[in-house]
Amino acid sequence: MAAPWPNLYTHRKVAEESSKACDICYKSSTSVLITPDKKDFFYVCAVHLKDKNFATPKVDEDAVKAKRERELAEETERLKKEYEEKQKKKKEKESKDKEEDAKKAEEEKKKSGGIYGFFERQFKGEPDKPAEEASTPPPPPEDEPRVFELKPAFYQQRIQKKRQADAAKRDRERVKQPDYFPSVPTDPPVRKNGPAP
Repeated sequence: MAAPWPNLYTHRKVAEESSKACDICYKSSTSVLITPDKKDFFYVCAVHLKDKNFATPKVDEDAVKAKRERELAEETERLKKEYEEKQKKKKEKESKDKEEDAKKAEEEKKKSGGIYGFFERQFKGEPDKPAEEASTPPPPPEDEPRVFELKPAFYQQRIQKKRQADAAKRDRERVKQPDYFPSVPTDPPVRKNGPAP
């Protein structure tokens, strides 16, 4: 017999006020697994989604490939900018170094002699250069998978639960029908062996 719906469930979050008990552990949960055709849904804790014995994530290969290409393009753009900035700084530094070398040569000539030059060299310290902070932004958190395939035992349990709910609904509808129960006999009782004494 064919399955009533495919074994693919999409993970969705609901508002805190709409949380219901998890079908596995009965704790309050805001995570819902729902089929694409919306025939079946159930609340489940996010922890259970990480359990390999409950469900396996289904990864969309095209989306992963597109994401990887986008990340590579961003990385190359960032590296190009960094390289250009380094080249600019290098050129600026070279021109400044030439100017500083000329100034230092003049100062050396002035301060090279005597006790003043000795103490000046001992206590003179270049100010600490602030370390360049990493301009790379922190990597975004890994996107959690949104589509899951339940393990066969849990999938069969969902199908069985749905069938039982449908059967209970049919029974309730039948009970409401007037001809469901037998009617009370209107004729007087008759003995099979003859008239009653």
